[in-house]
Order: sequence, then structure tokens, then C-alpha cells
Amino acid sequence: MTDVSRGTTDVLVIGAGAIGALYGGMLARAGAAVSVVCRSDHAAVESGGFDVRSPWGDFVFRPVRVLRSPAECTRPPDYVLLAVKVVRGLDRVALLRNAVGPDTVIVVFGNGIGIEQEIADAFPDHELISALAFVAVSRVGEATIQHHALGRLEMGNFPRGVSARTQQLAALFQAAGVPCDTKAEVLASRWLKNLWNIAFNPISVLGGGLDTRAILAPAEGIDFVRRVMLEAATVAAAHGYPIETGVIDEAIASTRAMKPYKTSMALDHEHGRPMEVEPILGNVVRLARLRGVAVPSLEALYGLLRMVQDRVEVD
Repeated sequence: MTDVSRGTTDVLVIGAGAIGALYGGMLARAGAAVSVVCRSDHAAVESGGFDVRSPWGDFVFRPVRVLRSPAECTRPPDYVLLAVKVVRGLDRVALLRNAVGPDTVIVVFGNGIGIEQEIADAFPDHELISALAFVAVSRVGEATIQHHALGRLEMGNFPRGVSARTQQLAALFQAAGVPCDTKAEVLASRWLKNLWNIAFNPISVLGGGLDTRAILAPAEGIDFVRRVMLEAATVAAAHGYPIETGVIDEAIASTRAMKPYKTSMALDHEHGRPMEVEPILGNVVRLARLRGVAVPSLEALYGLLRMVQDRVEVD
């Protein structure tokens, strides 16, 4: 629990990439004691912290501790923010094993559908928060984070509800100036957020690194994005999470109004990193098959993306 003598909330961020560094840094600005697990940029972060460039104001985020592994965590935190991507070959449960104590709340940041159950099954006695970041943010250099636009958070307990600990974490984000809403039905929010990811992420990769402006430049691009989103919304409705079609037009309009933005999946592909194919796209396709929902555009995107992913992994 919170150490009253220090007057801070102890937070550990596992996965200090763009998301982890931005939101970990904002919690630090609110007065939390934030440590990070950081491997690739460990030396740079340990010496100078993260250089965060943001519409919320540029700042340097200096973690309390910079760890190479969760196993180096000697004091269980109040909250552990798991901000790693859900990709093949990464054992998220193993990352958490040495980092949680009896009262640690696990907060899962990540894209896609169905990413919480594995953690809930492994830690049934721990409170689990599902968190969604509606943000355009990238790692643009060593220990350097560029927050391009947006930044709103939504969070709630998995599978539903909003606890006092969830409200406490949301209040910390709000104190730092981060728009943060709590949602009793957070899985509905997850389906809603995945509408954007399920369209723009695969298309950006399969189009050879297209940014959002290039995807939406031709009328055919807009029509295809809308068709993909409509199929995903149909799957969501079949699982009890209906989405109004007007939301799709709003998502497309807001994306056209943004500065051109290359998706995280496109950046991962360009740098030879694993892509979040299964949580964003594969899980939705499998749920569609389970319910007998026809999703030809999603099936095509998934098949093509698997080809690209497997070729990269073989190479």
C-alpha cells in the first residue's frame, strides 16, 4: 500500500516505451514515485531520464529507479503498469511474477481485444485494471518520446466495475493534467478503441508504411477503412458491445483532422520488431468465426498480415 511517510504512491512501469514513458512520466509529475523496467535505453535513462516532448508541456522524466528486469524490484509497488505489447514470444505473466506483492494492483495497458484474461487467470487474487490510451505517441530516439496528439485515458476493473484503487489512480493522472475517465464497462471501451487500430494498423503495414493521411487520401481508402470498421463493429455487437455507426464516421473525420501519423504497427514492422497482430486483428477474426459473423475484409487483412509477419520472423 501507499507509504504515507513518503507521501507518494509507488508505481513500477514494465515496458518503458512510448506509452510507458509518457504516462509514467505524467504520474511522476503528479507526485508518484515511479520506477521503470528499461532494457534497450537503460544507460541513457539512468543517466539523463526520458526526454518527453508533448503538447502537455515538454519535460524530463527521471525515474526513481531504472531496472533491467522486474526481478530487480525489491519492494512491491502499489501499482504495476504493464505497458508491453502483446506479441508472440513475450511472457507477460513471467514479467509480473517478481514485481507484484499481495496488495499490488496490476494495470494492463495495451491494444486489442482479449488481452486481460491471461493476467487475470495467473493472478486471481490481485485487482486488475484494464487501461486504454487514446494517444498518438512514438519513441523517436534513444530515451526520447514524441507525444504527437490526443492522450485521453479510460480505465476500469476487469471484467467490470470501478474500485477505490482505480479511482485513486485516475485521480493521479487527472492531477497531472491527463484526461482520464473511469468506465464500469471497460471492455465496451476496448472494443470501441480497437475500431481504429483494426483498420489503420494493418493497412499501414500492408500499404508499405502508409501514414494516416495517405490512407485516407483517396475515396477508396476512406471506403475501405469504413468497411473494416463496420465489420469489427458487427463482431463487437455479436458479443454484447454494440457500437453506433456514427462513431465510425467520427473516427475517420478526427483522423483526417490530425497531423499525418504513422501507426505503431507500421513502425514496428519497419524496425523489424514483432507486431501486435493477434490482439488487434487475430482475436477479432476468431471471435467472428465463433459467432458465425462474416468479416471478409478482416479475414483478408489477417491473412495478408500473417504472411508479412511470418516472412519477417523467418528472415
